[in-house]
Amino acid sequence: MNEQERPSPTVEDYLGLIYTLARDGERVIGARLAEAFDVSAPTVTATLKRMSRDGWIVIGEERDITLTSEGQRMAESVIRRHMLTEWMLSRVLKLPLSELHREAHQIEHSLSPEVEERLQSEMEDPRFCPHGNPLPGFEEDVRAYWALCDVAPGTVVVLRRIHESLEDQYEALSFLEAKGLMPGAEIRVKEVMPYNDTVCVVAGGQEVILGLALASKLFVLPLETD
Repeated sequence: MNEQERPSPTVEDYLGLIYTLARDGERVIGARLAEAFDVSAPTVTATLKRMSRDGWIVIGEERDITLTSEGQRMAESVIRRHMLTEWMLSRVLKLPLSELHREAHQIEHSLSPEVEERLQSEMEDPRFCPHGNPLPGFEEDVRAYWALCDVAPGTVVVLRRIHESLEDQYEALSFLEAKGLMPGAEIRVKEVMPYNDTVCVVAGGQEVILGLALASKLFVLPLETD
């Protein structure tokens, strides 16, 4: 495969999601991709066949999908371009955190390798995106984080990461932003209520009730180790 070839934006989106799912230890199959992209199973199957033909992925006997070395390289470039674009939009245009993902998605596919390299330097070689997710190569830096839903009542923590799966959920991110639950926020867990699948936290002097499903996508560190 020509080193300078770049796949279509659709294929780049697939590569990025496959990379993220595999990074998080999830099984990567067509049904998971169809759910994430909200498209039909035949559409996913057709795209995966093209990706396999073009050498981006390998489809196993159990229909599990893995990236080839070239697919891995391109997926890392997609993720890196997206995250660097988010930083540019955050620092230069001062966009709210809730808007970064969808706006960056419109730009990332058109960035040249030269612009990607320039952004990497201009943004001071970040290890994380503005939401706290790791750039490729820095995954180990978030291994020690705790999911907020697992934190014991009375513990004070610092929010460090909002998982990628929430980045395209504008309403959820807007809610978190309005409540001050952004990376760097100090949070005290007041009560975990499994009987109704919620957790009560205090951030910025106000109580916030979160569903456990949402809290499972927020990652923290204890205040004393920050």
